[in-house]
Amino acid sequence: MGICVCKDRQSESDEETITQPPRLSVNSLSAETTHVTPYGGQYDPVQRALDLMVSRQSVDKLVMETLCVIRTFVDNDIEPPPSMAQIHCIADKEIGWLTVVHSMANVIPMDDPLGPAVITLLLDECPLPSKESIAKLSKVFCLSKEQAMQGKFNPTRHRNICVILGCIAEKLAGPSSIALLTQDAMDYLFTNLDPSMNTSVILFSLIALEKFAQTSVNKVTINLQLQSKPENPLERLEAYINSPNYAQKQVGFCAQWCLDNLFIKEGRLFTYENVDRTNLNAMLNSNDVSEYLKISADGLSARCDASSFESVRCTFQVDSGVWYYEVTIVTSGVMQIGWATRNSKFLNHEGYGIGDDEYSLAYDGCRQLIWYNAASSSHSHPCWKPGDVLGCLLDVEHSYVIFYLNGNKLPPCSQLFQNARSGFFAAASFMSFQQCEFNFGRVPFKFPPANINFQCFNNCATLPDEEKIILPRHIRLEKLRQTSVREDSCSLCFDGSATIRLDPCQHTGFCVQCALQLEVCPMCRSKIDERVEIG
Repeated sequence: MGICVCKDRQSESDEETITQPPRLSVNSLSAETTHVTPYGGQYDPVQRALDLMVSRQSVDKLVMETLCVIRTFVDNDIEPPPSMAQIHCIADKEIGWLTVVHSMANVIPMDDPLGPAVITLLLDECPLPSKESIAKLSKVFCLSKEQAMQGKFNPTRHRNICVILGCIAEKLAGPSSIALLTQDAMDYLFTNLDPSMNTSVILFSLIALEKFAQTSVNKVTINLQLQSKPENPLERLEAYINSPNYAQKQVGFCAQWCLDNLFIKEGRLFTYENVDRTNLNAMLNSNDVSEYLKISADGLSARCDASSFESVRCTFQVDSGVWYYEVTIVTSGVMQIGWATRNSKFLNHEGYGIGDDEYSLAYDGCRQLIWYNAASSSHSHPCWKPGDVLGCLLDVEHSYVIFYLNGNKLPPCSQLFQNARSGFFAAASFMSFQQCEFNFGRVPFKFPPANINFQCFNNCATLPDEEKIILPRHIRLEKLRQTSVREDSCSLCFDGSATIRLDPCQHTGFCVQCALQLEVCPMCRSKIDERVEIG
């Protein structure tokens, strides 16, 4: 990802607010932007943007070009596409940034599974907006209760507006986020929570409120607004979590997560207090997960709403035999699901997850790829969709993995066994706004492999009762504060013993497992050349 730099913006003398299609002339872009490295050594994207004499229609085209090309990018180190580089340059001026944001709201289609994630990506790549731009954004979108009601007639635009508001609230947590959450913006988002609204509009309004609540002042304001309602809208939406409709299921998941972690209602039991753990012997490991992934109270569903690439492994390790598990797809975007060892690294902010190192292998049903060691190969399955079931089979003795989509299998994959022979876990990584549900054998499989004698985790694993409990984050943090930590505990996980020194910086305080996942020292950010055991 590119580096976002906050710059002072020159004020626009005509105070344009995007009510008429603006045009950007050569003179309306910063003079200093003409000195950049040409894209791919072929041409200068800034000059290309200038040559376009960028109108809103031109920006619309660039946004759609980015959406189309982003699904073809299968290399973490590849340069951004020309369209994204041009958008970055246009957004360097206040009127350009507002034009780009307005364009994304209008043109990103509802039915593209990468739409919301591309909005997040573009906003991450654009320069940080100025205070003036933030102040004008509410006017650009005409945020109000009355405007929210128009979402019934144009749900795509209002879904996109909610995605944009959430992304900006996350990107600019602090005073700018407070300034954006005006009473009109609050009324807009709360009106969108009505069950009569489009389900996607409800979902991304919920996510926007969650991201605004990352700023403590906003969290208090939102909680006061919730308490003023005769009925808490989140409790009503929480009931959707068991809906057969996969869009509603997402709403239920997010509403429940917010009630457990952010907008806590007095007298309501936390989900972990009444979840059914009967015959629950294997689940996602809440102690072995990257920082922003959301895991359900039963440990069998996971969702990412962050802009990073979040990963998780399960609690059960397999070393021999034939094993199988299934994943029900709730969202149809980018997820990499498969198998990993303990040595596999979670580098969420760098975009590396399962299948991006030599110790993991993953299936990507959105881009129709198999991932191993950050390289991809195409497969013949169609793009997955909500309700599809991915089956993952591992045969340790014969050194292969087979992936199934709704029972249709691919040819065996053997790459994973080039560097790993044991210690395998079910594992998955999630792009923004993606969710799925895992079945490790607690309930019957929908598409068990025919003529293969396999085992399932749930029949062979055991979990102590305390390890089956997934606490809300604020309760977990409070317990950590109250827990006495051994003097030799790892400074990252507080579980393993701190026996590793990082060279050449010489910093200590890490256990073996944590040290293996580090690329740079968390203390000084210097590159790690060697991990030395010091006893």
